[in-house]
Amino acid sequence: MRNFHFAGRSTVHAQNAMVATSHPLAALTAIEVLKAGGTAADAAVAGCALLGVIEPQSTGIGGDCFALYQPKGEGKIVAYNGSGRAPMAAKPEWYLERKIHAVPLTSAHAVSIPGAVDAWDVILRDHGKMGFDTLLQPAIKAAEEGYVVAPRIAFDWKNQFDKLKKGTNTERYLLPGGKPAVAGDVIHQPELGKTLRAIAAKGRDAFYSGEIAADMVETLRGIGGLHTLEDFAEHSTETTSPIGTMYKGYDAWQCPPNGPGITMLVMLNILSHFDLTKFPPLSIERFHLEAEAARIAYMMREQFIGDPRHVNVDVARILAKEFADEHVSQIKMDRVLELPNVAPPMNPSTIYITVVDKDRNACSFINSIAHSFGSAIVSNKTGILLQNRAGGFRIQPGHPNCIAPGKRPLHTIIPGLLTKNGRAIMPFGVMGGQYQPVGQCHVLTNILDYGCDVQEAIDMPRGLHYEGVYQLEDSVPAEIVEGLKKLGHKTTSIVGPLGGGQAIWIDWDKGTLTGGSDPRKDGCALGY
Repeated sequence: MRNFHFAGRSTVHAQNAMVATSHPLAALTAIEVLKAGGTAADAAVAGCALLGVIEPQSTGIGGDCFALYQPKGEGKIVAYNGSGRAPMAAKPEWYLERKIHAVPLTSAHAVSIPGAVDAWDVILRDHGKMGFDTLLQPAIKAAEEGYVVAPRIAFDWKNQFDKLKKGTNTERYLLPGGKPAVAGDVIHQPELGKTLRAIAAKGRDAFYSGEIAADMVETLRGIGGLHTLEDFAEHSTETTSPIGTMYKGYDAWQCPPNGPGITMLVMLNILSHFDLTKFPPLSIERFHLEAEAARIAYMMREQFIGDPRHVNVDVARILAKEFADEHVSQIKMDRVLELPNVAPPMNPSTIYITVVDKDRNACSFINSIAHSFGSAIVSNKTGILLQNRAGGFRIQPGHPNCIAPGKRPLHTIIPGLLTKNGRAIMPFGVMGGQYQPVGQCHVLTNILDYGCDVQEAIDMPRGLHYEGVYQLEDSVPAEIVEGLKKLGHKTTSIVGPLGGGQAIWIDWDKGTLTGGSDPRKDGCALGY
């Protein structure tokens, strides 16, 4: 239970419906949709579309989307893969012939076909009651009439100033007065508003064909891109079944590859061999075990995971008990395990939104333009900021994540869903690029092992073992930092906090919802 002597947030409680996300206005918008009779899918799309305007560094219609949806909280869980593909001309040989050995993150080559708009369309078709004509109106209003910049968004804007100065059309669209926006500034994006109006009127086809698609292709090809109108026209969302594992009597579900949720599931399988309750939640041992599980799981991901339409990904073998068993015995409590240093190509940012409606439809929904402000390429006339998700590819023939025509890159965004006996218990997500699998495990074990409520679990200090260094938030106690160093961990502090996070806990017996939202972002949980 929260100690009210100290600063913090209370959990949010409601009976009917709830949303949690990274900006209060998006949470309010989603609640208004729910009150108007919309489903969890309707609310998620409306909130996310608005976030694409008011949180431009993290998300937008120029990005990708993944989602998990469980109808009535006890039906079949559906996984939506709204990630974009590489252009059909993107052959690894093309890059190698030009001595390009890694995808430049602010080049046209980093832009995969944006998948978000099509994913929203498919999710609404399957689970929504409203259409783009209604749900995009808050985003249109914010773009055309202006929105007020929130503090965390201003923090990111300032940190990305140099990147935006050098981008394509970014100075025109994203640096008002030649400076980064500060908290309290009012920003207008009329070109983006016009684009959203076209999608609201004509649907997803307005984005993937016609003038909007032509402008994106012209922009990208003008700076060396390989994209064609056919690449946009042929894009489609994949609807699949989730993958999962059991932890402490609960089932944790993720979207399958090319999503990286399997990384989180491997971490849980490893951690299930240890009794974390023997150690305090803020302890050297707990942070050490989490780091070792992450290092093993990330090494697995680097070796085996890519787009399953292009490479064989043996999900069953990776999630089998034997796979975790062979690694668990190597973990030592008195020293760091010797493993190859894994350096993923990118460490982006994102937004997450979770919604549970009055019918207990549970939606776990995540949308991203990859790195902060994506590729720093804005389409010439449309105001669309394009993602740099293709920067996640390797240019390494034979690697499961090597770039190829029509291939989807190994992603970072993972919506999570916890169930018990087939019923939704907690749709949740933790933002923060490569941190996401670790963050989900951290939040989940805070709840299931340490008895935290959803807000306490999200608030807890965090760390990420990344590229051979343990990145620790300032809130991690000094004695833990020193203890980790003695075990052989190289540690460092970080400029910004590790990601964000939201969760909604469903209490079926009481008929109530409990929500939490990360103070590392600007948002909140709201319910009614």
